[in-house]
Formats: sequence, C-alpha cells, structure tokens
Amino acid sequence: MATDTEEIFPQIERWRSGGSGVALATVVQTWGSSPRPEGSHLAVNERGEFVGSVSGGCIEGAVVTEALATIADGRTRTLEFGVSDEQAWEVGLACGGKVKVFVERVE
Repeated sequence: MATDTEEIFPQIERWRSGGSGVALATVVQTWGSSPRPEGSHLAVNERGEFVGSVSGGCIEGAVVTEALATIADGRTRTLEFGVSDEQAWEVGLACGGKVKVFVERVE
C-alpha cells in the first residue's frame, strides 16, 4: 500500500487542480484490533473515486459515503465503527476493536 506522501496527497492535488471537490478521511483514534493505524488516510473526490485506506471492508464504503456528503455540505464529520470481542469471536477473529475517523473537505 502506498504511503500518503507517495500517492494520497499528490492525488488530492491532481483532483483539486482539475477542479474536483475532495474530502480527506483520517483515522484519529483506535482501540483494540484495527486494520489501519492512527494517521491513516483515505481521500475521496466528488465522483466517488478514492485512494488510500482507513480500514477496509464495509467501513471504507461508509466513509466514502460520508466523504461525499462532506464535499457537498462542507461539514466535518467524526465517524466511529466497532466490533465487540464477542462479535469478533463469532466470525473467527481473535478480538474486537474500534476506529474513529475524522472527515473534512479539502479546500
């Protein structure tokens, strides 16, 4: 996976230079098991194209949806996702976890 400086931030600049609205999602806090560490980013343009990762699976889709809303209305959002230890065990994972993601429009 590319680092922010190698792929994500240059792509944001290309999208912005081309006139696209862009939002940036950042993992700001994690508890327990989390696929991506604090500071991980996902950038989304107004067409729903994205680069980077804040988690994976259904969380990514939800973050893209919220990022599109942020591009449209300019409001920041703080999103929280989590799985309890009990839920994790039910699907074969060792432990649960939570992730908090901050979404902002890039001006």
